[in-house]
Amino acid sequence: MSERLRRIVEALNIQPDDRVLEIGFGHGVAATYVCERLDGGCYVGIDRSAKMVAAATARNRAYAEAGIAEFLLMDLEALDLGQRQFDKIFAARVRLFHTEPKRARALVERWLAPGGAISITYDTPS
Repeated sequence: MSERLRRIVEALNIQPDDRVLEIGFGHGVAATYVCERLDGGCYVGIDRSAKMVAAATARNRAYAEAGIAEFLLMDLEALDLGQRQFDKIFAARVRLFHTEPKRARALVERWLAPGGAISITYDTPS
């Protein structure tokens, strides 16, 4: 699983100062790979599971304590990030992007910075 997530993050071409939003971060593995690439940028992740927020925060404690990473307990439909915008927005295996792709994309596009990119991966577990 971690190699799959590493490939997904590599494909994002994260720049050191990127602002990155991940939808459905699970255990926070991809968050680690993103944060390793940041220097001046930030990572924000949302997940609707309190258990996953706890796991991802624990896994990425140093990044969270340094203010690089933020893990939020939130449902995509209720997402309110104020005026924040992101250079990269991504999701891997988030069902809403598979079942209702236009609706899901519309929910995140408002957070996309000009010139930013959205990357959605929905593959089947091997």
